[in-house]
Amino acid sequence: MTSSPLREMLQTIERECSLTRHLTGRSSFDRRVLEAMAAVPREEFVPPEIRACAYADNALPIGLGQTISQPFIVALMTDLLNTTAEDTVLEVGTGSGYQAAILSRLVRQVYSLEIIPELAQEAEKRLKRLSCDNVAVASGNGYHGWPEHAPFDGILVTAAAGHVPPPLVEQLKPGGKLVIPVGSPSGYQKLLLLEKSGAGKILRREILGVAFVPLTGGDSEPS
Repeated sequence: MTSSPLREMLQTIERECSLTRHLTGRSSFDRRVLEAMAAVPREEFVPPEIRACAYADNALPIGLGQTISQPFIVALMTDLLNTTAEDTVLEVGTGSGYQAAILSRLVRQVYSLEIIPELAQEAEKRLKRLSCDNVAVASGNGYHGWPEHAPFDGILVTAAAGHVPPPLVEQLKPGGKLVIPVGSPSGYQKLLLLEKSGAGKILRREILGVAFVPLTGGDSEPS
């Protein structure tokens, strides 16, 4: 049986899903997404001193100016990708590794990029310890994607960009989806869903307002 904080988190996700259905177009999330959220121990991805808050429906600090996203937003972004068990997905912004751990239960392979080397190293160790063996983590500038492993069925960005990075759009397969928050680091941001048609046309949809840490850039390549 699931623990009480975990049960409450899942109930909150379902309630928030219903309340935002007029914005997201979703009155419920894919059962596979909720099962993944139930199976991943969120307390393993937050600092020890705030583990008691791990299942609260809030973003939480993980150090170095970064956060672990609100559970509802994690579930929403994951659901928007509409993944299958055979998919290969790119995550930009590994952070603590929580989102990658959720995705690992839904797809064949996850590639995850983190620009802060210390976070990338810690997340890689954590994911290995939790047997997320289909996640590859590297330190690098996610703005440029990970061309060596492209094209991807889905790309999920966990930090707010000022615009949609063209390399990420290029690295989507036809039919692939990109979920990304776009907007000002200190102002309004909107969660976008982009889908590449078979002819290469990009269909863009605004989902709802969000608040993410900024996507930072650099010259580093995946290593």
